[in-house]
Formats: sequence, structure tokens, C-alpha cells
Amino acid sequence: MTHAKAAAGAAAALALLAAAALWLAGASAAPDLAAIRARFASSEGALLDRHGALLHEARVELRGRRLAWTPLAEIAPALREAVVASEDRRFRSHGGVDWLALAGALRDAASGGPRRGASTLSMQLAALLDPALRAGPSLGGALAKLRQMRAARALEARLGKDAILEAYLNLASFRGELQGVAAASRGLFDRDPHGLGEAEAALLAALLPAPNAPPAAVAARACRIAARRAAEPSCEAVRSLAGRTLAAAPRVRPAASLAPHLAARLLRPAGPADTAGRRVATTLDARLQVLVAEALRRQVLELRGRNVRDAAALVADNATGEVLAWVGGVGELGSAPHVDGVRARRQAGSSLKPFLYARALDRRLVTAATRLDDAPLDVVTPSGSYRPENYDRAFRGLVPAREALASSLNVPAVRLLQLVGVGDFLGRLRALGFTGLRGPDFYGGSLALGSADVSLLELVGAYRALAAGGRYTPLRVEPGAPAAAPEAEPAFSAAAAFVVADVLSDRASRAPTFGLESPLATRVWSAVKTGTSKDLRDNWCVGFTRRYTVGVWLGNFSGESMWDVSGVDGAAPAWLAIVDALHEGVPSEAPPPPPGVLRAGGEWYLAGSEPAALAAAPPGPREARIVSPEDGLVLALDPDIPASRERLLLEASPRDPSLALRLDGRPLGSADAPRLWAPERGRHALALVGPEGRVVHSVRFEVR
Repeated sequence: MTHAKAAAGAAAALALLAAAALWLAGASAAPDLAAIRARFASSEGALLDRHGALLHEARVELRGRRLAWTPLAEIAPALREAVVASEDRRFRSHGGVDWLALAGALRDAASGGPRRGASTLSMQLAALLDPALRAGPSLGGALAKLRQMRAARALEARLGKDAILEAYLNLASFRGELQGVAAASRGLFDRDPHGLGEAEAALLAALLPAPNAPPAAVAARACRIAARRAAEPSCEAVRSLAGRTLAAAPRVRPAASLAPHLAARLLRPAGPADTAGRRVATTLDARLQVLVAEALRRQVLELRGRNVRDAAALVADNATGEVLAWVGGVGELGSAPHVDGVRARRQAGSSLKPFLYARALDRRLVTAATRLDDAPLDVVTPSGSYRPENYDRAFRGLVPAREALASSLNVPAVRLLQLVGVGDFLGRLRALGFTGLRGPDFYGGSLALGSADVSLLELVGAYRALAAGGRYTPLRVEPGAPAAAPEAEPAFSAAAAFVVADVLSDRASRAPTFGLESPLATRVWSAVKTGTSKDLRDNWCVGFTRRYTVGVWLGNFSGESMWDVSGVDGAAPAWLAIVDALHEGVPSEAPPPPPGVLRAGGEWYLAGSEPAALAAAPPGPREARIVSPEDGLVLALDPDIPASRERLLLEASPRDPSLALRLDGRPLGSADAPRLWAPERGRHALALVGPEGRVVHSVRFEVR
């Protein structure tokens, strides 16, 4: 090209610039920084605790990875300066369009020289805010560039330099799906923007022109950027950093990961413009959440050698029903990190017994002083019969109901269920929030020993009802007033709830099974119950103080049995650690008795059931019935047991000498004591008869 032609090209370029300048002087609307931030939506959902602290962060939108908006003051000066130096070195002096850079670019293009960019940060921000302003090589692209320049001048007039730089760094794409400085810093370097060093700043600045360029090309550009910095890192350090960070896919670690199971429930997927559901406030306390999770981890590690891999815990406030801690598992330490142990259904074991006793108290079937028979008993179920045993495989004879419940004796509980009725007890459990229960025929007498599948969430809610005087309301994890509901009848009377709580707090009465000093013995007043399901698959410890209800489950999500783990050495130590932490400097005294409860002879009674009232009451008929064997029992003789040693228990209640037992029409004698009968194959009928030979009760059973 001749000198004359070059001069003509330069003149044309200058004329074009002059025309562009006149057009750019016109008005153009521009958003302010608040409007830009309002349009920005993080791809991450945030679960917040009751104090507003970040509890859990999880991705809820898959189109681009954006984290929270980062103010300019929280971005390292090294990155700010590196970006300005590499992308727009006259950023602080121009008004949105760098006329010198633009003139040079036009001159080079007219003379056939290498192309170079002239877009300022303000112009790039305009294109980020409005994709229609992104320029291409066509005539339409040239017009878009002019509109971009005009929008950049409007942004300069509206925002100012710092706001433009802040918005640009939050909206620019850096690598792959990483959008914004926060996502780039965390995804590539696992640190927040304020902690970026010189080499990291140079590498991020080098990504802006071509975010997905090969690592070698990005490293070369980063070396050139670093070389222009006063406190330059070595090119070798920059290349090493690029090799470590750009070869693999970026990985954004969450800023907090304290409640993954609850986050999976509350943080729902959202579109780019949908911010609902991305920041959810909860009733949880982040500090307590950490403490509870650590208590579970310690206990699982302690019992690792006894085939224990999983645990869960829930803490609720008695007064409000707000959940304060929800730990569904022990993370990667467990066998199934994504399973929520708070909601998973497992066999309840003995943890349901307090509700059975509360119902029996309300119906005046027993008092805490009533002696229940702890002796061998055959129980019929739809799948056959079984003989319940206590944990220590011993029988204690007649024991007070207080000791039977506190020491978690099995046979008295089964006998009590026979008095209450399976259907009646199921009704009480449903009133306490237990869902998914089957019909009475499915459980039979095994319901007293916890054959129903329940969740930790349901158990803690039910125990909180005991702490709240028998009145059940659902637990909640989101703040605000609970939804209005019709006034429900209490599951139990306040009097029955008080007596059961008093029993569950009685160290002396649980000592025969658990000892006086155990993890159930807290330094403040508390009422607590353990439970262990069949074959040691599940271990529970649930209880309450005046202020809190705490539940712990321990076992294996696979259903695999633990090895010799009971309630006291399984879930209870973690329960104790949580209760002690909750009551660090916080008192918990025994609750006062409510109306309808009185004390007589050292025991609490529901009004009307105390010994003096019973003595003054006129004698009434007592329901007499056969309690062993159960009606419909099918018994198979064991060929491995000598016939001379096989016996079937025949028993009536009450033990009344005026009544007699009759088997297949043959008298067996008085019903004042249990009898052991050598079983004979065939169908049999056992009758309980009165003094005049009238049949009071009868059952039929079969021996095969």
C-alpha cells in the first residue's frame, strides 16, 4: 500500500471516529449498580440458620456457575490491577470509549496490519448486560459496536469507574461454566477473591479474552501480564499454576456444608431469572449443628469395630417445636451419605413403650405402682408365636409399672398392650404424628416391643408431646408462626404425660437394667428412653429436658446388624454429649405436677387412681381372662427338645382362687397361679370358669 493510500485510510478512519463521537454524545439509558445486582442470580442455593449465618450451600441451577455477588472491596487489589492493565490500561482516564485505542485499531485495519481490540471494560460490561450489543465482523456487527460504545458512555455517566469494574468482574466468564470472580476464585483456586495472589490474579486476567483457550496459551498470556506488574511472580510459577488448575475441570466446593439432607428438601431447582428458593431461612442453629454432627462422628468412630457405620440426630425446642439441629448422617464416614437418617423409617424397638404406659395410665388400667407380671409369655402374631424376653434374658416376677417402664422390661409391656388393645394403641400413635402405620392384625402383641417402622423425626415429635403435657404439634424447620390448625385433642392427659416423664427420669427405677451411672444419667433433669430393634439393627436414644427434646439413632442404613451394641453404649453416649452441651450453663429442673396429679405413699397417681380412692370405691367386677396362651396360637413342637422338657404356660389374670382352668373339658385346678402343661398335638380349648361352672373366658389353640 502506498503512502498516499495509507494517509487516505487514516483520514477516513478519523472522519468515521468524528461521526461516531457526535452520535455517541446522544443520550442512552443505563441501569444503576443496584439494578444490575438485582438481575444477578447465583446458581447456588443458600440455607441460612436462625441467626442468618450460612448453614449449607448447594447448586440449584445448572446453566452457568455463579456464586454470590462480590463487592469490589472484597476483590484482591492484585486482580483489579491485573485486569485493568491487560484489558483497558486507560480505564481510569477515558469516558467509556478509548479513542486512542480505537484510532489505532482502525488505522491498523485500514493499513492491513494485525487486528487488535479496542473494547474498554465499560464496553465489555455493556455487552454483558445486553447480548444484542455483542459485535461481529459484519456490518450489523459494526452497528452493534457503535451501540455498545454509546451504552458504555451511559454506564460511565451513571455508575462511575469502581462500580463498572465491580459489575464487570462479577459478570465476566472466566473458564468453562465459571461466571464471575467468586466462582472463578473458588473453582480454580479454592479460595475467596480477597485472598488471590499475584500469580492467580495474572492467570484470571489472562482468561478473560479467551476463557477456554488451551492451558499453554493462557499461561503465555498470563506471563506477559505478570511481567508488566511491579511485584511480578516468575513465569515459571505462573506456568506451574496454570498446569495445576486448568488441566482438570473446575470444582467449586461449597462455602458451607452443614445440613446436606435438609438442603436437599428445602433448596429447589430454579431457572436463571428465578431467585425464589435460593436463600431459605431455617430454625436451625449452625453452632449446634456442628456440635451434634461431631458427637455422632465420635460415636460412630468409637463403635466402628462393632459394625456401626451410620447415625442421625435431631434436636427440637420444646416450647416452639422448632428444629434446632438436623443431622441426617455422618457424611463420607457413613455407608450412604445421601440417605437422611432423620426421615428414614426403622423399627422402633422399646422407644414406643412410654406412649403405651401413658395410654394405660389415662384409661386407669394401671398406676405407676401397679405390679405387672414379668414371667414367660407366649405372644401370637400373624406369622406365628414368639416368647418375648428381656434384654438380660431374665424374668423378675411381679414388678411395679414404674420399674417395668424405666428398666424397659418386655413381658410387662406386652401384657399391658393386651389390656390397652393394639387398635387403641395404634390410634394414640397416629395422634402423635406417626404415619405409615399398618392395621392391628399386622402387629399383634409385637407392637409393644416396637415392631412398627418409625422415623427419628416422628419419635422426637412424639417425645416432645410428652414434654408438652401430652399435646402434639408438628415440628418445623422454617421460621414464622406455624400454620393454623384445628384444636386437636391431646394425645395424652397432662397428668399421664407428667407421670411417664417422672418415671423416665428415675435413675433408681432404671438401675436394674441400666445401672445408676450410665449415659442416661445427665447432670440436669431429663427423661429418656432407649430402644433396640430385633437383631441389633437399630439403636435409639430419645429424651427431653425442660427446654429441649433430643433424639439419636445409630446403626447401619443397609439394615445390617451391629455387634453387641445396646442402647446404653450405642446411641446414648452421643445423646448425653448433646444434652450436656445444650445445658452448658442452662438449668433444667423437674417440672411441677399439673392439675389432676397427686402424691401418695411416695408415688405419683392420676386423681382417682390413688390407693385411698381405690380403697374407698365400692368393689366392682374385674375382667378376668386367659393371658396365655393367646387365642388362635399355633405351636409347633421342637424335635430337638426332649418331650419331657417341652411345656406351655397356661395363665389367667387376675390370679383368682375362685376361678378355675379347664382344658378340653378336663379340670386343671385353680387359676390362682400359672401352670405349665406338657403340650399334646391337636386342637385344644382352654376355658376359665367361675364358681358355678360359668365360662368367663376361653381360647383355642393348636399344637403341631
